Amino acid sequence: MDSSTLSVESIEPLKKIIDGKAIAQAVKNELTLAVAEASQGKSRKPGLAVVLVGENPASKAYVKSKIAACKAVGIESFLLEMAADVAPEAEAETVKKLNQDETVDGILVQLPLPEHISSATILALIDPAKDVDGLTAVNAGLLMQGAKGLFPCTPLGVMRLLEQHKVSLRGKQAVVVGRSHLVGKPLAMMLLQKDATVTICHSKTANLPEVCRQADILVAACGQAEMVKGDWVKPGAVVIDVGINRVATADGKGRLVGDVAYDQAFEKASLITPVPGGVGPMTVAMLLSNTLRAYNVAMG
Repeated sequence: MDSSTLSVESIEPLKKIIDGKAIAQAVKNELTLAVAEASQGKSRKPGLAVVLVGENPASKAYVKSKIAACKAVGIESFLLEMAADVAPEAEAETVKKLNQDETVDGILVQLPLPEHISSATILALIDPAKDVDGLTAVNAGLLMQGAKGLFPCTPLGVMRLLEQHKVSLRGKQAVVVGRSHLVGKPLAMMLLQKDATVTICHSKTANLPEVCRQADILVAACGQAEMVKGDWVKPGAVVIDVGINRVATADGKGRLVGDVAYDQAFEKASLITPVPGGVGPMTVAMLLSNTLRAYNVAMG
């Protein structure tokens, strides 16, 4: 019997929670060994270049955590900081130079970019072999075809969480709420490749709560705080909350919540990811994994 068919009442509360932080650390431990083994006797270690434009506090914090994670597993990191008013041509030239740099296996352009720079234009310049965010059209096409490539980190992280908890996907109904290129669409393809029957929903979907109630695996990636309510969840479903939203509190400090009304959904779910501490930590872990993958290909 797999987790999506368990009686909800029979599950101990703590066993319902998918601890993304612990699983991400396990992935990093694996990567530390894999990086050391892959680079043994080689002229260099894997290298990740991060392009940061402007002074966005959230972006700077994300970049800091990614660089620290690289160091922890033995991956070299190169931070290229550019002013918020940098000319689009200058950033484009930076990406092109990184494509040619043999010490760089992965290129990450931290989003969002300032309004005067087209993210689509800049991302399209990244060599698909170094596209560790999995956002180029080439890698999107490879994912669609079921071929090997570099794919978006958050969906990869979700799949690892499901795998870690031995969630059976074959023949199951999976509903993904959200259709972004970063999460919704690639995750739907990954679930489909594991023989789930996948429905992609969005804000215009008719009878959205009813569609969600059909899900054995329900993924919320819609970017709207606590949009998915408890009565949208089928008893025994696995609930994966990709969202991270800051909402106001009486003390003015605010708090982080997901796209799922957690306390309500917790009562119905057989497994559920918390926010924070669920999917989020997995994204960085899979970025490191993609960088090692790119390195292994580059080094033959």
